[in-house]
Amino acid sequence: MGVKVRLTAADLWRMGEGDVRRELVDGEVIELSPVGGVHGELTLEIGRRLAEHVRWHSLGRVMVGDVGFILRLPWDPERVRAPDMAFVAAERLPEGKLPAGFIEGAPDLAVEVLSPNDNPVDLQQKVRDYLEAGARRVWVVAPEARTVTVYRPDGTARFLREHEALEGEEVLPGLAIPLAELFGP
Repeated sequence: MGVKVRLTAADLWRMGEGDVRRELVDGEVIELSPVGGVHGELTLEIGRRLAEHVRWHSLGRVMVGDVGFILRLPWDPERVRAPDMAFVAAERLPEGKLPAGFIEGAPDLAVEVLSPNDNPVDLQQKVRDYLEAGARRVWVVAPEARTVTVYRPDGTARFLREHEALEGEEVLPGLAIPLAELFGP
């Protein structure tokens, strides 16, 4: 019986970007399926709105495209998650710059856009991972249902419907994105 090798964040980094999206969970590489058009367009639109607001108010940096975050969870210190979008506050960036490699710690805001093939259990584990590692908010966007769920570190969540607005609260003060605009006609 062979011994299973537990990979590290550095091992995952050395695999490179390639054609496959990857995360590292419990020392194992998890390959993620490519996303569809609706997911891509919605990710772009949310990212655009976040980036404009963050840039205008000099709040930090917004990233899209599955940027890796090393979460350093007590039970899995090498866990690497890659949200669809992320915001990192300026005060957490040395000299205001992003590292070339994975980012240490959770983003202040992680955004996950659901795809039809997403596993609900895996998604809830991702939300938990981000929050346990220090994320201040996690947004889960459900394009088919035209809703967003906002998760907070204290265990509370708010379910937003199409007629409501997604607000940045204290993480992104002044941000308000009407869901009706976001999801379109």
